[in-house]
Amino acid sequence: MKRLLRLQSQLLREIEKYEGLVSMRDKPIDWERVHMASCARLGYLMAQARGVDPELASCACAVHDYGRIISGKQEGHAEAGYLPGREFLRTTGLFSEEEIDIMAAAINNHSRKSEIGTPIEEIVKDADVIDFCQYGFGFSREEQKHRYERLVDREGRLRF
Repeated sequence: MKRLLRLQSQLLREIEKYEGLVSMRDKPIDWERVHMASCARLGYLMAQARGVDPELASCACAVHDYGRIISGKQEGHAEAGYLPGREFLRTTGLFSEEEIDIMAAAINNHSRKSEIGTPIEEIVKDADVIDFCQYGFGFSREEQKHRYERLVDREGRLRF
């Protein structure tokens, strides 16, 4: 878990670089900080329940919106974050090339909520929709809503 803390610390410093670009952002910069941390926690818990490496899953969840962090835009942020996200992960010095490949794929594919990906990609997608819902953001696409509904039972309890 030390890598998650170090990654989040470096990501928080990265987010600070975009603090002054408030007018061009689709979501407040503080949302990026909160979403990064809460998705990482959700990802850790899901990975434990699903038998996936919790540290790698939580790190992928933390960095999945790198494209929106740097662009400020929701539209196309997953694909826009792929190459810069790879480079950011490399510069942290925390991960192997194989781990960077796994997390970069999750960055690139996390907006494709109706497609099934690797276990890490699925955890990132699930953490993303749960986090949006828990903070009261609506779903802009049906595939987000359908994914969320598969994760919640009739009483509204999450099923990891």
